Amino acid sequence: MKVGLGHVSPLWFSASRFTLGAACLFAWQAWRGEVRLPERADLPVVASIGLLQMMLFTALGAVAMTHLPAGRSAILSYTTPIWVLPAALLLFGERIGRRRWIGIGLAGLGVLALLNPHAIDWRDGPIVGANAMLLAASAAWALCILHLRYGRAASPAIRLAPWQMLLAAAVLTPLARVVEGPFTGDGTGTLWACLAFVGPVATAFCFCAVNAASARLPASAMSTLMLAVPVAGLAFSMAALRESPGPDLILGAAAIVLGVGLSARS
Repeated sequence: MKVGLGHVSPLWFSASRFTLGAACLFAWQAWRGEVRLPERADLPVVASIGLLQMMLFTALGAVAMTHLPAGRSAILSYTTPIWVLPAALLLFGERIGRRRWIGIGLAGLGVLALLNPHAIDWRDGPIVGANAMLLAASAAWALCILHLRYGRAASPAIRLAPWQMLLAAAVLTPLARVVEGPFTGDGTGTLWACLAFVGPVATAFCFCAVNAASARLPASAMSTLMLAVPVAGLAFSMAALRESPGPDLILGAAAIVLGVGLSARS
């Protein structure tokens, strides 16, 4: 995403990834003769995943990433346990042991380390706004994790995913046209290479995999396991983008990783 955003604006990038993702999954289902309209009981999940997890989470993350390094963006956008664990305990009665509570406390401290006054120029409106966008994005995904676990769609994730992506693309495309004007992609090979990965792989495959897992695992376990994503994101951003994380990012990431370790099941 960080590389691709150097060649296309964030809303058009987000609209393109879901258009490609939906096309890939519809083609795959058509080849197998499995294209089906969602059932009535599926519509709430189609709406919540399509609008919150896909459209809102991705659009907020893409816009924020135009102002922030990829490593910091990856860490903050996947802080879902901070929202999921208390809700899973208080609203849905999940049993959370002492070790997992210590884990979420460490993860929370990690986020605070990333948001401390010395890590952010609080006088820079776009930077503060970008950090807020990432926290809002993580909250949106947290709602979807809870909905998938306790809402129980009638159809499997792979059947609903192309419809969810189509909904996200249908909202993002006109929004991008209004906010950013005509398609802003520069047509370079780098842009198409990024879209070729982000559309079929990171969107079509990964969203299906994550949503299928969310329906099977406890919400608290799913949200903590997903913190492996920002850890990998931080490592890749250092290796591929030559980003140099400061002490706040290293300490914050370390606290989050330790929190995941304490929260993980055997």
